[in-house]
Amino acid sequence: MEERATYGANPIRPSTLRPFAEGWEQPTADEIRAILTKAGLSGSQAASLLGIESGRTVRRWTGGQSPIPYTAWAILCQAAGQGIILSLIHISEPTRLRRIS
Repeated sequence: MEERATYGANPIRPSTLRPFAEGWEQPTADEIRAILTKAGLSGSQAASLLGIESGRTVRRWTGGQSPIPYTAWAILCQAAGQGIILSLIHISEPTRLRRIS
């Protein structure tokens, strides 16, 4: 069974607080609502923070109708004081484009 951290009555799984490349798991609607509450954001405030035109998208996430994108989740986690989970991958050598024949 996975370890859970709780904030109020809503559990947040540690696997949702990982960088994407390190096994991030999609948060549940309850976890999204918990992060919004912890951040002190309404749906429309979250939409504004994320650069989303309307709060309808946030309502879909909190209602479980659509998944939240990792980057949106990472920004909300940072706003809620959960730290910075967004990890930038460093490329040691320049990426070269190759022509595909």
